[in-house]
Amino acid sequence: MNYLRMSTGTNSVRRSQPGKLAQIGRVMPWLFGVLLLAAATAGWWWLGRTAEPTPATAPQAGASRPGPGGARRFGGSNAPQPVSVQAARQQDIRVSVSAIGSISASNTAIVRAQVSGVLQSLEFKEGQQVKAGQLLAQIDPRAFQASLSQAEGALARDRALLDNARIDLSRYRDLLAKDAISRQQLDTQTALVAQLEGTAKSDQGVVDNARLLLSYTRVTAPIPGRAGLKQADLGNVVQPSDVNGIVNITQTRPIALVFSVPATHVKLITDRLRANQPLPVEAWNRGATSRLAVGRVATIDNAIDVGTDTIKVKAVFPNADDALFPNQAVSVRLQLDLLQQVLAVPTSAVLRGAQGFYLYVVNADNTVSTRLVTPGAVDGDWTTVEGALKPGEKVVMDGVDRLRDGARVEVIAADPKQRAGANAPAASGRRGMRPGQGASAPAAAPASSAMRAAPEAAPPSTPATPGGGDRPAWMDRVPPEVAEKLKAMSPDERRAWIQKRREEREKGGAGGTPN
Repeated sequence: MNYLRMSTGTNSVRRSQPGKLAQIGRVMPWLFGVLLLAAATAGWWWLGRTAEPTPATAPQAGASRPGPGGARRFGGSNAPQPVSVQAARQQDIRVSVSAIGSISASNTAIVRAQVSGVLQSLEFKEGQQVKAGQLLAQIDPRAFQASLSQAEGALARDRALLDNARIDLSRYRDLLAKDAISRQQLDTQTALVAQLEGTAKSDQGVVDNARLLLSYTRVTAPIPGRAGLKQADLGNVVQPSDVNGIVNITQTRPIALVFSVPATHVKLITDRLRANQPLPVEAWNRGATSRLAVGRVATIDNAIDVGTDTIKVKAVFPNADDALFPNQAVSVRLQLDLLQQVLAVPTSAVLRGAQGFYLYVVNADNTVSTRLVTPGAVDGDWTTVEGALKPGEKVVMDGVDRLRDGARVEVIAADPKQRAGANAPAASGRRGMRPGQGASAPAAAPASSAMRAAPEAAPPSTPATPGGGDRPAWMDRVPPEVAEKLKAMSPDERRAWIQKRREEREKGGAGGTPN
């Protein structure tokens, strides 16, 4: 029975296999068609995505309709790149070394009271320039005046005794010559005179000390300089042991500057100092945007710091205008040499690439060519160069981001305020207003429409506007305020503005908003 069941089950399986194969055969064409349709859809999407123009090269709406003179829209391959130029020239270039230094006063003095007493008056103003010996404060002098009077009285008394003893001594000598007295009396009188002389001299010392203490009640400036903030008030009892004293004086005319320079410059500095040749030093603020004072090197340290391989240099500044203060940190420029009449270009014009240092030169046909150069000393915004460059040739100093050798350029002012239309007043209405349009007409085209019509730069084939000089023809096809705005922009600002307008237009088209 089991055998029969198994055989029956096997036959049923064999009979069901042809049915399943028939079902699979009917499904396969549909499955293949679905896969083919999915592959075609994916391929169409990919081709559409790769064919979509990028923001840097995509033409604006209406680019297929060339304007007058065959003008291209933004991203045209022949569109000139706006650049700012500067002529190479021969000039004197300073060879300088930069450092960070600290201002220090030539001398500093803490004015303390030399006697104890009540502070009666202050004879200076805080921050005032004082002279040596000038009265600064007055301490109550009455006690010291009394001591001086007492000492002078004792001196007068002892001097009177001394004078009387000297008279007696003279008499004793006459009596001794007549044998009227003994020699012992004369010797005693002589000793008394000597004793009184010593007493008088001691009294004189007491008087001098009392007079000196009395003079200390007048507090004077020990050095010339700038008075700081007062450290004691009127009525306070001041003492010589006071730590802060009465006032602090710093000598700031002249004032010193200490900074460190690499040890490789030691020989040049010492040679110039031995030859009594001045080494100019400029003190600038920390941001190096404003020059504070000009001085000269006074001396250098006697040893090199082995940790930093530098040596300290001390410079002196007259500081007549009090522009420098003690403990002030400043940027330092030490002039080591002066290169006379060397070829120099703006520092921003020197670029660095795989082939080395180079710059772009604007040719007579408004194209650029690269020149390999070797940069040298830098003096502010100018750098000395050596290479195939002549004085007077114009080098590109701004707008080099999209330049290539042979590219066409349009020269614009380096200062944005001096560019065309930078100071033009806003237009009251759109150009080309049709007759009958009133004040309710829009003053300017929508940003998206203006962006579609405003090219990034006029191609070489675009004719100039009659009577307009170098004004491109594309400026006549856009609202005046938009044209002037684009003209005043730098290349990066113009591209950002175009991309923003393009995104706004795409969002408006996706949402059904009219452009």
